[in-house]
Amino acid sequence: MRLILVVLGTCIAFTPVHAMGLIRDAEIEQALRQLAKPVLRSAGFGSSRIRILIINNPTLNAFVIDANHVFIHSGLIMKLHRPEALQAVIAHELAHIANGHLTRRATNARVAGRVTAIGLALAAAAAVSGNGQAAAGLAAGTSSSAARRFFAHTRSEESSADQSALRYMASAGVDPEAMTDVLELFRGQEALRPGRQDPYTRTHPLTQDRLRAVKGYVAGFKSRTKPTTPEAKYWYGRMSAKLSGFLRNPRYVLRRTESKGNGEIAILRRAIAYHRTPDLKKATKELNALLKIRPRDPYYHELKGQILLEGRQFGGAVAAYRQALALAPREPLIEAGLGRALLAEGSRGATQQALKILINARSRDPGDPQILRNLAVAYAKNGQNAQASVATAERYSILGRHKDASVHAKRALGVLPRGSSGWLRAQDVLAASQVATSSKRKRR
Repeated sequence: MRLILVVLGTCIAFTPVHAMGLIRDAEIEQALRQLAKPVLRSAGFGSSRIRILIINNPTLNAFVIDANHVFIHSGLIMKLHRPEALQAVIAHELAHIANGHLTRRATNARVAGRVTAIGLALAAAAAVSGNGQAAAGLAAGTSSSAARRFFAHTRSEESSADQSALRYMASAGVDPEAMTDVLELFRGQEALRPGRQDPYTRTHPLTQDRLRAVKGYVAGFKSRTKPTTPEAKYWYGRMSAKLSGFLRNPRYVLRRTESKGNGEIAILRRAIAYHRTPDLKKATKELNALLKIRPRDPYYHELKGQILLEGRQFGGAVAAYRQALALAPREPLIEAGLGRALLAEGSRGATQQALKILINARSRDPGDPQILRNLAVAYAKNGQNAQASVATAERYSILGRHKDASVHAKRALGVLPRGSSGWLRAQDVLAASQVATSSKRKRR
């Protein structure tokens, strides 16, 4: 599966690095699950309750908006240098959830619902980062000051979260000193003008007293540290390779990997960089080398499918995605990739298969606008225009384009049988659009 940038307001294959959006990629999300697992367990959360999502933003930030999601900026992840530092960030945000620091936002999240809450988070993140133009186009229309109030924690909350996070890390055997690595990134930030501060400093107050306290806690917990597990190092390396490969200049990535030899992670970086150059022949060669190392890795088959699809080798792309899905049959992002490849192939049989596959993908991940876009295309190609309107209405609703969502929902309601599943979904979209429009008028 390609690295998908779900940008509120647009949904395209390649976007500028500074575009605001969620980075959706099956391999990266698997890496995050593996890295978060020990910390989630020690914090008392089930492995499937908390979803960790990456926002495509070069600034340094991480935050929670409800009791089920942790958002981390790509810029912060790419600034860290070891898996324990990322686990420290995750542990700290989990502590805000566990310690009840979200009570004052609970009403907002309940009213917004899961998908709209993500839109709200992105809108507010854009405002917090100082990207007012991006924020204006996002779902919530949240002002910069309102966003800072929404996400900001008090100093007492930060101290409480620090202590809890260090307990989680120590219980999981994760080096607690990594917490100081993270905080040291922001040393001196509070002396800067607000416009020059990283968003993390504005939402997570950092003082010298807090840093000293954390170092004191670390000394007490240090004895419980275990060596970094090979699994944590491995998945952290794969995630870092995927992010840098897609977000950094490909020629820079190739220069940096020339001296790294033929290790698996170096090959992965080169494969992505060659793909983006673009050089299909070299990218495919590197992918085949990866598959020789790990022939049953679904994410390498998925990446090969993406490279072939975007190189317009549709038959090969379909075959690669089929292999990936056979190895990871419940992964919606891989299902979505196969559906997209089948639509690109274009035959009648392929579009019929694409529709079934994309319906499954949507049922597993209903909040992904890219899946909904491709599902709408599949419905239309199979002559089910009313269902295409439902999928389009849902996509526009997630993107915050409530007027467009309302138009397509009404179009579907005029055709679909009353009480059918599609009719009910269109009704939900129309109701949500009316609420959003009413709220916008009241704010004015």
